[in-house]
Amino acid sequence: MLALSVAAGITACDYKAMEEIENTRQDPDRAFVRVHNGQFELDGHPYYLIGANYWHGAYLGANDPDRLTRELDLMATQGINNLRVLALSEKSNLSRSLKPALILGPGQMNDSLLQGLDRLLAEMHSRDMKAVLYLTNFWQWSGGMSQYLVWQQNAPLDDPDLSGNWDGYIENTTDFYRCARCQKQYLDQAAELINRENTVTGSPYREDPTIMAWQLANEPRSGGEKFDPARARDYVRWAHQSAEALDQLAPNQLISTGSEGLAGTQHQAKVYLDAHATDAIDYLTVHLWIKNWGWFDSTNPVSTFPAAIERATDYLNQHIDFAREQEKPLVLEEFGVERDDGSFSPESGTEYRDRFLKLMYQKIEQSINTGGPLVGSNFWAFSGYGRADNPEYLWKPGDDFLGDPPQEPQGLNSVFETDVSTLAIIRKHSNKLK
Repeated sequence: MLALSVAAGITACDYKAMEEIENTRQDPDRAFVRVHNGQFELDGHPYYLIGANYWHGAYLGANDPDRLTRELDLMATQGINNLRVLALSEKSNLSRSLKPALILGPGQMNDSLLQGLDRLLAEMHSRDMKAVLYLTNFWQWSGGMSQYLVWQQNAPLDDPDLSGNWDGYIENTTDFYRCARCQKQYLDQAAELINRENTVTGSPYREDPTIMAWQLANEPRSGGEKFDPARARDYVRWAHQSAEALDQLAPNQLISTGSEGLAGTQHQAKVYLDAHATDAIDYLTVHLWIKNWGWFDSTNPVSTFPAAIERATDYLNQHIDFAREQEKPLVLEEFGVERDDGSFSPESGTEYRDRFLKLMYQKIEQSINTGGPLVGSNFWAFSGYGRADNPEYLWKPGDDFLGDPPQEPQGLNSVFETDVSTLAIIRKHSNKLK
C-alpha cells in the first residue's frame, strides 16, 4: 500500500505521482531512462535533456512549497524536462556555506529537508520531469568534501572565501579521495538516501523513475594548478569505486560523475577518460564557463565574446570526441553567462546570455540531428520567482534561495520568470527536440 505523506497538504499531483510510481514498479525497463548504443532512451524512444540546474529544489520543497509548484509549472510550460538538484549538503562553519544543511553530522540527517526532497520528486514526477541528484560537492558552498575531512580527520578549515587561497583549498579537498573514513561516511549517507522511502509517494528512491541519475559530486576535481599523478590516480580510483557502489545500490538508475571535463581534471585528457572508463558510469558530463575561465568579459563583450565562443566550441568538441571514444552519451550540464554589464538585477539585460544559449543549443541540435553523443543540457541556473532582498546581493540565512549558490552574488547567473527572451529561447529549443 502506498504511504501517505507526513507533510501537510497532499495535492492531486501527489496522488497521481503515487499511482504512476506504483505502476512503473511492474515494468522498470520502460519507466527508467536507459543508455542504448550511446544514446539515452525512455520507454523505447530517444530521450533528450532540456534541463535546468535547480540545486535548491529540496530547500523550496521544505520551506516554500507554493513557490516550488509555481516554478515547476513555469519550467514545464517552457518544455524543461530535467532538473539537476543538490541531494546532500553538509553542515559547515565555512563563511559562505549553505544553511541549513541536510547532513548535520555523521549519520545525522535533517528530516525537514529530506521531506522537501520527497515533495520535489513527487511534484516533478507529476510533470514528467526527471532528476539528476548529486551526492556531495567539491566546493565549499554546500559544505562539501572538505567537511568530511573535518568530521573524519579533524582537518583544519581553510576558508577560501576569506583567505582567497583557492588553489590551496582545491589541493586540500582532494585529500578526500584518500580518506577511507570519509568515503565510507559518504557512501553510507548516499545509501541511506537511495534506500529512503518517499513520504509523499511511498516509493523507495531506488525504485523511483523520476530519478534519472545519481551523480558522484558537483564538479569533483583531481587537483589544483600543479598536476600530481598520484593524486590523479586517487581521483580515478574514487570515481570507479564510488560509481560501482552506487550502481549496486540503484541498478535501475544511471550513474554519472558531475565532472566539468578537462577543467576538472587539470586539462589532462587521460585523467578524464580514465575516470569514466568503467561500466558503472553511464554517461559523460561537461561544464562550460566562459566568464569564470577568463574567456569572456561582460564589461567588454563586443571584443571578448567572439573569441570566447571559439574557445567554447573547441572545448565542447573535445568532449564530444571523448564521448564518441567511450560510446557514451554526453550532457552539457552546466553553462551560462552573467547578466549584461555584470549586473545582478532582474531588471538588467541578458543579450549575451541569450546569444550564448542559442549557440550552445544549436550545437546540441546539430549533434542530435547527426546521431552524435551530445544529447542534452542543463543551463545554470533557474531562480524563477526568488529575489535577493538586499542591495549587496549577498545571501544570508532566511533569504530566498536562488540558482546562484550562497558564495556568489544573488542574481549573477539567475534566470528569473521575467527573463522572457531567455525563456523563449529555451522553449524554442525544447520544441525542436520534441
